[in-house]
Amino acid sequence: MIRSMTGYGEAELAVPAGRLRVEVRTVNHRYFHTTFRLPAALARWEGEMREWLRASLARGHASCTVRIDREGAAPGSVRIDEERVAAYVAAFRELTDRFSVTGAPTLELLARYNDIFVRDAPEEPAVEVSGEDLRAAVEEAARANVRMREDEGRRLHTDLEERLAAMEAALAVVRERAPERLVAERDRLRAAVRELAGGVAVDEARLAQEIAYLAERWDVNEELVRFASHVSLFRELLAADAAEPVGKRLSFLVQEIHREANTIGSKANDALIAHRVVAIKEEIERLREQVENVE
Repeated sequence: MIRSMTGYGEAELAVPAGRLRVEVRTVNHRYFHTTFRLPAALARWEGEMREWLRASLARGHASCTVRIDREGAAPGSVRIDEERVAAYVAAFRELTDRFSVTGAPTLELLARYNDIFVRDAPEEPAVEVSGEDLRAAVEEAARANVRMREDEGRRLHTDLEERLAAMEAALAVVRERAPERLVAERDRLRAAVRELAGGVAVDEARLAQEIAYLAERWDVNEELVRFASHVSLFRELLAADAAEPVGKRLSFLVQEIHREANTIGSKANDALIAHRVVAIKEEIERLREQVENVE
């Protein structure tokens, strides 16, 4: 079963420094890519964390956030930027003196200017988290993320199967119509030639040769066979082991399916076939959008 590249997982672990919390968010990406938001004391583990995540996540952009919640930690202090307040008050006074504006700055008015308040972050005490604890939390968050990706993958699988079924239904109409179109075009060409000949004998051998040439130009049997082969392989990859990424191969197959649909459309010379090709291309675009999120 395929996996989506969109997922979220979190883990929490009690450590001597407090509660260790790890969040792993993933979105689609062509390759495996990571970003981290870590406490300064844990920055040295970034390289190892990348490999811990890589063990569970083959493709996608993974954003990992780690924080430590300490009980009884002192909140940061708030102080006033006196110089900035004085500058605002002076500006208001100048406004009054130069432009005869009445009134005086009030506490309510000054409080609207957030930059007069300075928030000092609390001093960070030394944080001690063992590599074993950090790895356990990161791997648990990654596993939770994978579970969500698998759930989303099941929904993707259902949608992709519906797209394939819709294309096959349209293709069945094309397969049935294609030989009828050739017969109709042969009869039309024969009638047109005889009408233009005006009773003059027609070279049947030459006419048969031209009809055979047109039949070869408009024959779509090879494209239909390749199209069906691509769809069959697409289904095999959808049912493959989720541990092996298949998104890139599915993207390639979508390109090949689109190529065959284009060729069938160019050879159509028939309204019914052309309409079905348009419907197939619409489903291919939906396939392409969904496959972009497959791991």
